[in-house]
Amino acid sequence: MSELSELQCEACSADAPRATQSEIETLHADIPEWQIIEQDGIMKLERVFAFRNFKQALDFTNRVGEIAEKAGHHPALLTEWGKVTVTWWSHELKGLHKNDFILAARTDEVAK
Repeated sequence: MSELSELQCEACSADAPRATQSEIETLHADIPEWQIIEQDGIMKLERVFAFRNFKQALDFTNRVGEIAEKAGHHPALLTEWGKVTVTWWSHELKGLHKNDFILAARTDEVAK
């Protein structure tokens, strides 16, 4: 497991600070396969995972759902034949928080 995936998520409320640009650069270095995207002015982490078929993609989606439920933090999941797109961001903050990077790292662990 990566060090980032082993960190504890923090309780996050609407007034919690978003990750700074410096924090984003540091944390992103630990999950380089993830893209930082912007949708409707909101920064998000996104990665597409490839699979051999729909069943494998669906199984992965369910495993990501389990880690999301445990953390109380939920990504957007698009499950298609042979791929799953996972997008993490902090909905209440309308941007990125350290928790998003932690859960992206845990998503990478689930994919192994």
